[in-house]
Amino acid sequence: MSIALDMDSAKNRKHASTSASAPSGSASCSVIVPAFRENANLRPLVTRLFQAFSSHASSSELGDLEVIIVDDNSRDGSVETVELLQSTGYNVRIVVRTAERGLSSAVVRGFREARGARMICMDADLQHPPEAVPSLLLALNDHKSFVLGTRYGEGVAMDKDWPLHRQIISSGARMLARPLTSASDPMSGFFGITSSAFKNADHNINAQGFKIALDLLVKSGVPNSAIAEIPFSFGIRQEGESKLDGKVMINYLEQLAELYRFKFGTLPCIFVLILALILALYIWSHLVYPLLFS
Repeated sequence: MSIALDMDSAKNRKHASTSASAPSGSASCSVIVPAFRENANLRPLVTRLFQAFSSHASSSELGDLEVIIVDDNSRDGSVETVELLQSTGYNVRIVVRTAERGLSSAVVRGFREARGARMICMDADLQHPPEAVPSLLLALNDHKSFVLGTRYGEGVAMDKDWPLHRQIISSGARMLARPLTSASDPMSGFFGITSSAFKNADHNINAQGFKIALDLLVKSGVPNSAIAEIPFSFGIRQEGESKLDGKVMINYLEQLAELYRFKFGTLPCIFVLILALILALYIWSHLVYPLLFS
């Protein structure tokens, strides 16, 4: 059984990683799935992932796959679901965190636990299609150390059921990040990175940030020429509730300020932060608020 349980005490947290039982065999590729109360989605996610992996024309090139669920102590049956998946032969394990919370820190924990040289992060809610994972993994090679699943590629349209205010927020967030990277969709939670590029960024990562892909893009030092993009259609959530709220948007603005300071220095950061606040207030008051409360 491959379940790691983080304990609340500092002493136990110190040894949490080493106390995890190792999964059987090794892995060439790792898929990290941060989760909180996503039990209903775990079985279809894992089974579809391994089906997509095994049926892909280039599966032999990919090697072995491992799936790591990083769960924020949901207590919703997720551990039991993973146990059942393990018992039927799936190379999946779960890390249950009791001392930490948050999406970005969960992703970072998963990457640190991963054994694959190619690593993918995806949501548990099936909005990121498991069938697209092999293509993202194959895009990581000697010349491309970062891959983004982009919702803005040629021939891709937003799902008709994705709320308009979510599309507006996403577009505004992309525009604010444009000076930091040329990537078309740095807000994407569907992305991959090589283990070597992750190690370059690991000591500078803001694990409390809102968009971990953007943080890694800036801090890993990956040049624009080393970023691959794979278009995908963004689906609707299958089970559970969206975690986007006003606090999340404020956290994103704080993260932008930190990334601008990291890349450009303090003074440009102050200027951009003022512009970001003005734009955010405009989007909220003229576009989002009327849609939500009119």
